Amino acid sequence: MILPNGATVLVSNGNTIRLFRNKGAEPVVRLVELPTPDIAVHNQGSGGRHRTSSANPDDRRLAEDDFAAAVAEYVNGKVLEGEITALFMVADPRTLGEIRRHLHPSVPPVLIGQLAKDLTHHPVADLQAALLAADH
Repeated sequence: MILPNGATVLVSNGNTIRLFRNKGAEPVVRLVELPTPDIAVHNQGSGGRHRTSSANPDDRRLAEDDFAAAVAEYVNGKVLEGEITALFMVADPRTLGEIRRHLHPSVPPVLIGQLAKDLTHHPVADLQAALLAADH
């Protein structure tokens, strides 16, 4: 995929977030890591509506859903403030789905792509390669 210069790349899982800015001139992807934002987990993810069961077997999963909802709240704020104008999200499938549930209607127009893969603990070179190989 061609990632526009200045695009923000969000990489997350149920308890970690990393943000990058693409500083490469198209079609080159050169990600620069941004400071880790302070994610205030006070939202309740969709898992809070379920009792403990096979759908949500433990508190760890509920905490991951809450974190994903808080990530979405952070993204919503940055898009509404105009700080994010092009966004590519990379997260494990469950976290990505939970983030999507909480996105403000202003976010989809700036969302340029998504990748359902957990790359939070991978080096930047692996992330850049995954983005170049992504379809959208």
